[in-house]
Amino acid sequence: MRILQQVRRVISWLVILAAMTRAAIGAEPGESAFLKRVYTNAAGARLPYRLLTPREMAPGREYPLLVFLHGAIARGDDNEEPLNWGPRLIQETLARQHRDCFVLAPQCPKGEGWTGSSFFSKDKDALTLTLELMQGPLAKEFRIDAKRRYLTGVSMGGIALWGYMAQTPGIFAAGVPVCAAGTPSMATDRAARFPIWAFHSDDDHLIPVQSARDMVEAWKKHGGSTRYTEYTGLKHSSWKKAYLDVEMFEWLFQQRLP
Repeated sequence: MRILQQVRRVISWLVILAAMTRAAIGAEPGESAFLKRVYTNAAGARLPYRLLTPREMAPGREYPLLVFLHGAIARGDDNEEPLNWGPRLIQETLARQHRDCFVLAPQCPKGEGWTGSSFFSKDKDALTLTLELMQGPLAKEFRIDAKRRYLTGVSMGGIALWGYMAQTPGIFAAGVPVCAAGTPSMATDRAARFPIWAFHSDDDHLIPVQSARDMVEAWKKHGGSTRYTEYTGLKHSSWKKAYLDVEMFEWLFQQRLP
């Protein structure tokens, strides 16, 4: 009986200690700052998303919006996993810069690409819902600067970024594809007006670095404003450094639509 009581006492103290530690370091860094929501359109299609809002919104002031598209590993409907693959680092860097910005992180369903059943499908799905959300409900609810909307994506999300911007430039002011690539033939004079800063690692084992180099060169051949950062030894995790790059964010927020 005494042993059982001692065990219970130890467990109780461990629970208290864990709670104190959790409070001190934050079990989910930055998660509470991201609003947890679900967008449902008129047709009943649902899109889970997280939204980071500026810390203080001054009356009458408009703020930029950064849309983050996650990779295949974060697909699902838990509305949690996407935060683990970039948004928290983005939040950290924005805080270091004392920069106020909206960050929208939608979640793509399992088994789907951002633009449908495959990464290059013409049948748009989660990305279309994201644009509906951005241009509809969010634009009505918040003062978002329509000339300073930006798009970034990791892996599958970056692939969708390249494809979308090649087909539909003019919605976003600039884009940051990370460990991603597209088809060089996508590049056109019209698409290349969209400024790009791409990030990749020389040893990426899922998306070969040459495919990213080729995409950047194709963009440049059409007169595009393109920057490219190539890391060494990060494999398919370029995002871990890209989203901590202060210079990139300074460049990004200088871009704006005419």
